[in-house]
Amino acid sequence: MSQALPQSILFCCDHNAVRSPMAEGIMKQLFGLSTYVQSVGVVNDLEIDGFAIATCAELGIELSRHQSRSFDELEEMGEALSGFDLVVALSPASQRRALDLTRFYHLSVEYWPIMDPTGLGDTREAKLSVYRQTRDQLIHQMKSKWGQ
Repeated sequence: MSQALPQSILFCCDHNAVRSPMAEGIMKQLFGLSTYVQSVGVVNDLEIDGFAIATCAELGIELSRHQSRSFDELEEMGEALSGFDLVVALSPASQRRALDLTRFYHLSVEYWPIMDPTGLGDTREAKLSVYRQTRDQLIHQMKSKWGQ
């Protein structure tokens, strides 16, 4: 049974360079403008990952213009964390940070154990295969939760 889409959702991971931007792009492609979607990292110390860009591009999802940002930068840019209906953490570190930041707000934080593909695979094709697995885990999780 699918749940209703939240009005706004924030995806978060460690660096906002792989899993959370992939989730943001996939969510926008699957559900269009029916939900406001953003993504952040615990820290912003990396650019968007080239393998994340490539594997999402295979499905027509554009990530190359993504600008990585942290929870703190989100707030500095005028987006209040309390304005989101749901925060989806894609790593244990981002879950801890999200729970710490939202302890005074009435919003849901969920943890989705999505594989971190960075550092896996020895060849370009092996790396792409692992990133596709992460992408496909995100798609499956979203479709399972919110339907087609």
